[in-house]
Amino acid sequence: MSEEQAVAGNSKVKILVGGSIAALLAIGIVGFVVYSATCPCERTPGGFLFGESADEPVSNWTFANQVPLCQLQIYAGIRPHSINLNCMSTPEGEMYLSCSVCDTKYWASKVEADEVGVMRLDGVTYPVHVNRITDDATMDRAWQARVSKLQQFGGPGNPAPPSDAVRPDRWWTFRITSRS
Repeated sequence: MSEEQAVAGNSKVKILVGGSIAALLAIGIVGFVVYSATCPCERTPGGFLFGESADEPVSNWTFANQVPLCQLQIYAGIRPHSINLNCMSTPEGEMYLSCSVCDTKYWASKVEADEVGVMRLDGVTYPVHVNRITDDATMDRAWQARVSKLQQFGGPGNPAPPSDAVRPDRWWTFRITSRS
């Protein structure tokens, strides 16, 4: 084999390998977009949250109490991570997320102060900041908003807690505020 033939053979191998890597990368990206379009589903997390974008920041989230389930997207490192959560609004219009046994949840460990996220309610996406709340009085107010909302949406297989239900020790809440 001549030196020219060897160089030509190496070039063909490099093109084949490069094309294979590009094809695998394209398949991975398309797969992630399809996955993002269908999940989060029940307890399986998803990626990007797609939907119609809200035009204005939200100052009164009381409409969230009409939505049985909300979805939150944050970034876990460089990738988007979205989940289904209970969300609830206080009568004053403040929005909170509900998280039972949250110290064991992957996503909760990724939330830092003023975490950038996206909320999706009824197919509409809202750019938000997410902040964990540790103040007992605020947590109790969010817990009562949760109990009230669950009494509205409870039913067979999803019994509502009694109105005097006590907030569990391992229950966390996160306040949601609009980003401009």
